[in-house]
Amino acid sequence: MGIAALVTWLITALGGFYLLYTWISNGGPKKPSASHFPPALIFGHFALAALGLVLWIIYVVVDSDVLAWIAFVLLVPVALLGFTMLARWLPTYRARTAAANASTTSAGSAGGPAAGDVPAERHFPVAVVGGHGLFAVVTVVLVLLTALEVGGS
Repeated sequence: MGIAALVTWLITALGGFYLLYTWISNGGPKKPSASHFPPALIFGHFALAALGLVLWIIYVVVDSDVLAWIAFVLLVPVALLGFTMLARWLPTYRARTAAANASTTSAGSAGGPAAGDVPAERHFPVAVVGGHGLFAVVTVVLVLLTALEVGGS
């Protein structure tokens, strides 16, 4: 089960890297006033998740119960920060959907926010956000079950 948790964690990390890249490449840290994600929120989530992943890789190699629990404890704030980002992203997603609907009903009008006012997270693909969250939940469950030694290690 530890290997399954590692695989889901790696898939989650890939999605997270893509979201981080999208946020940075669309000016997230350069225009924090336009983003709903303070840089500390994004980079704190990333740093704790990466540290937990490194500890989990070490756990898989050495099979130390203490490392499994430390990795799980690190996942708790990672998940809370992730839910915070999801809650902050949902209004941005809804605004993007509303803007897309408005542009189809009033073709040719020049409404909507200026390019500099668009939050960087508005460019997140819904499928990547959903997949990242789904794999994150599966990872947390698998790490917990592994730390509890359910199903062997």
